[in-house]
Amino acid sequence: PPAGPSRRDGRDSAAELELEGLRDTRNRTIRALCGQRSMPRSVWELPPGQRRTVLRHLLVSDKYRFLYCYVPKVACSNWKRILKVLDGALESVDVQGKMDHKSDLVFLGDMKPEEISYRLKHYYKFIFVRNPMERLLSAYRNKFGEIKEYQQKYGVEIVRRYRKNGGNSAGDDVSFSEFLQYLLDEDVERMNEHWMPIYNLCQPCAVRYDFIGSYERLHADANHVLEHIQSPSFVRFPERQAWYKPVTAETLHYYLCNTQRRLIRELLPKYILDFSLFAYPLPNITSEFCRQ
Repeated sequence: PPAGPSRRDGRDSAAELELEGLRDTRNRTIRALCGQRSMPRSVWELPPGQRRTVLRHLLVSDKYRFLYCYVPKVACSNWKRILKVLDGALESVDVQGKMDHKSDLVFLGDMKPEEISYRLKHYYKFIFVRNPMERLLSAYRNKFGEIKEYQQKYGVEIVRRYRKNGGNSAGDDVSFSEFLQYLLDEDVERMNEHWMPIYNLCQPCAVRYDFIGSYERLHADANHVLEHIQSPSFVRFPERQAWYKPVTAETLHYYLCNTQRRLIRELLPKYILDFSLFAYPLPNITSEFCRQ
């Protein structure tokens, strides 16, 4: 008689069912929200500023007929590497060196209206999403802990604005609470792309995405996309760089539980569409959770 399914097969099947359930939840939520009369049905219905933002974040592969809306802090550098390899501008996804986020990439916003409309209608469209608080923490740790340009451009101003006698700061000592207060006071449409909500970056009501991948299942979802677009077998999603510091559940717990709850509660409405549309739970900041 044929052997029964292995324990591993059972786990894989359960994971697939869970994934299908998550995708179904996301799709139903997006359809329900985007079906409301006030929501934009196409990029041409968006206000000019919002339209510029989404078209500037949609990368184009004419050779493989897809559009990818890149979201900073959701592995977008690796996806850009893949696009460059597919286009022949890069030999391998493993080529080391600083990522050039502009050259050798094709942006939908640089095309004529009729070319934009054709690609939006006929190309495979996908995005990758991430837990909103995790994404914000990743941006905070990276930009204010490691990138001098961000420390000077944003950090100095944040400290000056929210800290008494903060005028002497070099912008490299911004606290997470100060960063969240800054986001609370910032107009969403004017935010830097690294902390602008995914909804505003990629407009999932105006652009009907065929696939929404997640950071939590990055490699499996990336393989799904690569298989769908029929990329060459040598193109694979890159492994995480050795220097990368991931945001763990423990790290997120530490930062959330050492931040004023008022700040987090007041900030949630700005990111509520990212939580609800992409089926992420709101952050747990109860006393009981934080005592653990």
